[in-house]
Amino acid sequence: MKKKPYDGYKSFQYLEPGKDYKPYPLAKEIDRVEPFTYEVTEEQEKEVQTIMEEEYIISLHEHTFVCPEDVSQIFEFRRQGRDWTGYEGLSVSGLDVVFENYMDGTALITSQAGWKWNDVIHDLGIRYSDFAHQDLVIRAETLADIERAKTDGKIAFVTSLESATQIENEIDRVDVLYGLGVRVMGIAYSEGNSLGGGLKEDPTFGLTKFGHQVVERMNKLGMTIDVSHCNDRTAMDTIEASSKPIFITHVGARALWDTNRMKPDHILKACAEKGGVIGIEAAPHTTLTEKHKEHNIESIMEHFEHCVELCGIDHVSFGLDTLYGDHVGLHHVFANQLSIGDSHKGQAFDEVDYVKGLENPSEAYPNVVRWLVKHGYSREDIRKVMGQNILRVLKETWVK
Repeated sequence: MKKKPYDGYKSFQYLEPGKDYKPYPLAKEIDRVEPFTYEVTEEQEKEVQTIMEEEYIISLHEHTFVCPEDVSQIFEFRRQGRDWTGYEGLSVSGLDVVFENYMDGTALITSQAGWKWNDVIHDLGIRYSDFAHQDLVIRAETLADIERAKTDGKIAFVTSLESATQIENEIDRVDVLYGLGVRVMGIAYSEGNSLGGGLKEDPTFGLTKFGHQVVERMNKLGMTIDVSHCNDRTAMDTIEASSKPIFITHVGARALWDTNRMKPDHILKACAEKGGVIGIEAAPHTTLTEKHKEHNIESIMEHFEHCVELCGIDHVSFGLDTLYGDHVGLHHVFANQLSIGDSHKGQAFDEVDYVKGLENPSEAYPNVVRWLVKHGYSREDIRKVMGQNILRVLKETWVK
């Protein structure tokens, strides 16, 4: 895999551990678990490497932070409001563009609930400060930024937030977030808010009048809308209310795995019919299937193929939702914070320690490309699902 130019920088190395912040032992970014390369022939691997170098490789949804080695420390770690970015791991990921979602659902500086305005702004500012001291990642606010990153061998980070909870009832905060570089935002996370219903709310709780105003404002500003964590009613209301295409950045098909976290076919189709794109999810124990109750790349790609068959190749991509560290352990620790029980409720499954082959951003996207090449997808179709579909939506939703 061709590496991005990387000078060895580690987050906040311009500060003094123990004086400027409390240090925590962090998880390994590379080889934390046994590496897994999806098996392809030598000829297919050459094609994979060519694709990774020549085409846009984009993640529609990721958290590139590095988790503490001991996940039980995550609450105190998050309270200091300082997250490390996995630059070393990203340098070998093959990714050109990452829709970075930070960790604002667990921004716990002033509250145990997360999603507080001051905490979200703090979270963004600290990460931006770190970005300013390194030379691998650039903040992307325009299509020109994305193109420049690809040309220069950098990684473009598109600032994204999974929920609009932090705006409370202040619509101009959407403008403030846009001004701070946010280019994608979800309507609600698991809990409902002033805009609409999250996935654990009453299914009749749809987009509120204020939610309609926020959708209109996001359309005007050029901020792309995400409904991944909305309940079905709010997701459908949002698709109908938006004058522009939307994203479902990280999700799977409920037809294959019947949990609230997945979306039913009629919502997936409605997103596609509006011109939007669906990103396939790979966070542990989400995109399972009856054929593959042990979460792995085959179950994830079964969701991918279902969505392609349902919606067409032009409307599917990948937002694998990975990170650096023990993702399953984090889910256990944050079970209430992230409404994990509500996400997985209703289906029995075999728990895994990690999702083999898609454990972190470094190995995930090359393995997806290998799977696509091995299963006979054309170069043009791979171009679409690995990046071009997403870029098309940005051209329609971002300010020209």
